[in-house]
Amino acid sequence: MRKKANFKFISLSILSGVLFPVVLTTGSCNVSNRGHQNRQGFVKIFDGKTLNGWEGDPQYWKVENGNLVGEITPATLLKTNSFIIWRGGKPSDFELTLEFKITQSGNSGINYRSVALSDVPHALKGYQADIDGANRYTGQNYEERARTTLAYPGQKVIVKQFDNTSQPVSLQEHIKNNAWTETTVAGLLGDADSLKSKIKTEDWNTCRLVIKGNRLQHYINGILMSDVTDNDTVNGKTEGLLGVQVHVGPPMKVEYRNIMLKQ
Repeated sequence: MRKKANFKFISLSILSGVLFPVVLTTGSCNVSNRGHQNRQGFVKIFDGKTLNGWEGDPQYWKVENGNLVGEITPATLLKTNSFIIWRGGKPSDFELTLEFKITQSGNSGINYRSVALSDVPHALKGYQADIDGANRYTGQNYEERARTTLAYPGQKVIVKQFDNTSQPVSLQEHIKNNAWTETTVAGLLGDADSLKSKIKTEDWNTCRLVIKGNRLQHYINGILMSDVTDNDTVNGKTEGLLGVQVHVGPPMKVEYRNIMLKQ
């Protein structure tokens, strides 16, 4: 429930002979799930105190030291990837900024323009900015439960229009070595090892997603890591849910903070 702030008039200011009350808030004011908006138009969508506005399995997700924390322990190993989903909307064109820290054995990611599966709890299908503790994949574009890898770190990729008009075609027929084959590498953003060296291990990093139309750009620590233009109108998505992931695998911990969205 939204609480009203309490106001106290503490002084009077004089401007051009007119008296104006100066207002001080003495109580706390909880905002809606859409959060606080700053001057640049970004909205804080995680309040750092609660999971309000987010939906996930409490066995894996919690708030700790002001951070959104996903954790797998030896007693809570996963059988399927699990997400905590932001329920404040389905962004289309947007920018998302946040900070993340992940243990070296960890595997996570930020999903966007995604759909929630009806038959698997807390599961998303859609684009993902990949994050892993070993930094093999951090920043790449991976489509969860769909076309798999669209662009590796350091790649600028054009995804081709998908032709399924002649006969029904399975996505698996166009996936090889966990990567979508209907793509063209249009350029390189840098050497993969050099880009990897810019990512801090088991420390805080920044991530910025710039998603506009069919162009999907993933930045880590201010460096463009992958750049996808998705011309596939059959499988591509123009809007959908946001969420962050804990991945099947060994015990791990991932932390997110300062999650800001501009639509």
